[in-house]
Amino acid sequence: MNSQTSEPITLDGEVSRRGLMLVLSSPSGAGKTTLSRLLLAEDPDLIMSVSVTTRPKRPGEQAGVDYEFVDRTTFDLMVNRRQLLEHAKVFDHYYGTPVDPVEAALAAGRDVLFDIDWQGAQQLKQAKDADLASIFILPPSTKELEQRLKSRAQDSDEVVARRMSEASGEISRWSDYDYIIVNHDVEDALEQVRAILTAERLKRARQTYLVNFVKRLQDGQ
Repeated sequence: MNSQTSEPITLDGEVSRRGLMLVLSSPSGAGKTTLSRLLLAEDPDLIMSVSVTTRPKRPGEQAGVDYEFVDRTTFDLMVNRRQLLEHAKVFDHYYGTPVDPVEAALAAGRDVLFDIDWQGAQQLKQAKDADLASIFILPPSTKELEQRLKSRAQDSDEVVARRMSEASGEISRWSDYDYIIVNHDVEDALEQVRAILTAERLKRARQTYLVNFVKRLQDGQ
């Protein structure tokens, strides 16, 4: 995970707030990865959760940046040792979120972004519901979803067909999420995600400095 986790966000010498876990989920091709990259590029207080996976690297991906690529034996050991916050099998490969980097980021007041499917989101909710804000991204239509999958040219026709067949089941999980965005336009969708992130950061329970800050105000400081 990004080295920013070692630098707490402080106010008057104390960590100003507890970080949050922001989950973006969607059917493949609906836009969660694009939105994630745009958010990360503009927001220095937001860092990406780097998942471990057993799938092979795709062209352009970097180990330790996009994913930590591990074999199945290593992945199973991490599960058995309870080193993953969540894990799931997706399209014949396994994915999971390491616990320690996320805990360190939250304690330092950093927000952690998760680009994961509904199975992972459910497990995160069970493990750390108070720290979680979840967003589900819907495509404007199934026709548009298929076009986006084909235009990115990452997968074979067979894989595209399989992802489309899985899309209905993934979309059926929409009601499990806190927020829903229909991605007609990337810029509009990004603005909505920004608004959600701002509101979640301002929740009273996350602003850990407030108890001492309000006490000083009451004391006339």
